[in-house]
Amino acid sequence: MNLPELTDAASARELTQRLGDRLRDQGIAGFRAPPPEPTTCCGRGCNGCVWESYFAAVGWWRDDALELLEP
Repeated sequence: MNLPELTDAASARELTQRLGDRLRDQGIAGFRAPPPEPTTCCGRGCNGCVWESYFAAVGWWRDDALELLEP
């Protein structure tokens, strides 16, 4: 499956949408929702920014979803 690289909020949204659609198409119900986008970023480029944690969480969500989709 050709998925976008996690580089920004738009790519994360596309990835979670495409995988969520595929999970539904395969009849896989009950898989947890993707992590919510952060709302507390101050925009100062902090070390350990909330977006870094978000992208890591989306990566783990992606990996778990792919395990269910790929035999």
